[in-house]
Amino acid sequence: MAHKQLWYGDNLGVLRNHIATGSVDLVYLDPPFNSNRSYNVLFKSKSGADAMAQIEAFDDTWTWSHESEDQYRELVAGGVAPAKVSDALEALRKLLGDNDVLAYLVMMTARLVELHRVLKPTGSLYLHCDPVASHYLKVVLDSVFGLDRFLHEIVWQRTGAKGSSMGRLPSNHDVLLAYGKSSAATWHEIILPYDPADLDPKTAQKYSLMDEDGRRYQLTSLLHPEQGQRPNLEYELMGITRTWRWSRDRMVQAVEQGLVVQTAPGRVPRQKRYLDEQKGRLLGDVWADIPPLNSQAAERLGYPTQKPLALMERIIAAASNEGDVVLDPFCGCGTTIDAAQKLHRRWIGIDITYLSVDLIRKRLRSTFGDEIEAAYEVHGIPHDVGGAEAMFESNPFEFERWAVSLIDGQPNEKQVGDKGVDGVVRFAIDKDMTAGRVVVSVKGGKQLNPSMVRDLRGTVESQNAEMGALITLREPTRGMKDEARKSGSFVSPISGRSYPRIQIVTVTELFAGKAVDMPTPFLPYIKAPTFAGYQLSLDEA
Repeated sequence: MAHKQLWYGDNLGVLRNHIATGSVDLVYLDPPFNSNRSYNVLFKSKSGADAMAQIEAFDDTWTWSHESEDQYRELVAGGVAPAKVSDALEALRKLLGDNDVLAYLVMMTARLVELHRVLKPTGSLYLHCDPVASHYLKVVLDSVFGLDRFLHEIVWQRTGAKGSSMGRLPSNHDVLLAYGKSSAATWHEIILPYDPADLDPKTAQKYSLMDEDGRRYQLTSLLHPEQGQRPNLEYELMGITRTWRWSRDRMVQAVEQGLVVQTAPGRVPRQKRYLDEQKGRLLGDVWADIPPLNSQAAERLGYPTQKPLALMERIIAAASNEGDVVLDPFCGCGTTIDAAQKLHRRWIGIDITYLSVDLIRKRLRSTFGDEIEAAYEVHGIPHDVGGAEAMFESNPFEFERWAVSLIDGQPNEKQVGDKGVDGVVRFAIDKDMTAGRVVVSVKGGKQLNPSMVRDLRGTVESQNAEMGALITLREPTRGMKDEARKSGSFVSPISGRSYPRIQIVTVTELFAGKAVDMPTPFLPYIKAPTFAGYQLSLDEA
């Protein structure tokens, strides 16, 4: 199986059924960890009769339920986890009771057992979490990997402390817990270039001199340690005869470049070493140099837990090599995938929401061009009408999101109260990149009638949209086609081309390559173009 893969589905099932043992070099995961919920709510007990809440895209909540109980028993007594993992879970249950934190830890334990299995002996895992759950996760990781496989606890300072909090310090950092599959886990030192404006006192004192261009430097010895024992390196330089580190030719070249300094006549010449030419400083386990994404960041996609690309690039560069396989089982908006592709790694991304899968595909096209689509495989989404029907029967909302994505539309994040609008396609209607809209409605059921076309036309008119597209899983009726033909046209102010205002297209036609006849759409989610009055974000659909 190819090692550039994007999976739509539950990562536990994908890991167990599709990812081979010992096939992955690096795992990064940033699972939902109830970051926006209070400590007291997290530890509120739940009875076994409570229903499992449906987890929507971007939701960080977990609930103790019959499903949690079943997974707990599978891990403790079902033989799918090592004895130490079972012991750790039993101890955590005694400590915590049956609550949301335990449900979260049970969910995570099942996945961490599988992630440990798929790692190569030289592989490692980086788990991103906040201090609310990090200490419990570390206990689970110790039981899965072993105490001696702990590598780092990295503190990522997201921002400076802001505001005030009753009775405690403001929270401004996340934690990354890193474990190796074995003692041979891949690791490359992280060296950061010196920042002349922010030097530690020792380095500032060492490089205290400054040239006419403002570059910091120090003077170091040019003398060879074996004085008088290397005749070929003994010669006169600026009136001083010594055994030098360099040959005469190299020394002459250095003098011409201004890298040899004699501070006074009769003094031994010394080498000028510039700070900005040195290796840099070794980075420790506190990372305060990568800020979070603010609302104006160019790479921001509107995803609530999106991490900076620079953070992912640092982890991938440090813990893997080119050509290695990087796996993110909670890949969200695809920052790990983006960074892995950029750094010439192979990759596997998994997410349980189609909204995320679609976002990642559009992000890759935006960053690497449309040709990237041929470089990876997408699994778990329909590839024929039968698959589309199965998706509709399983989850109509996800079917709607998938159908909207087929025409480069941006699906609604939530389908409640959408007034029949399941997504929107945006395109330019003038040279200032003002956005026009195609309102998209999706019908997966068997009962189709002309009123659906009339409703869409009414929505287009009431929302002042330019066009409407109706995607159907079944063949539309003759009456629906007649209603669409009577809906008029939209004329592009840019090209002067005329487009049918209301169009109907079936899933079968989309699989066959037919497209909605409309101006070239903007890629959804991507915030590159700034439109009149607003920018694209996930909450606009």
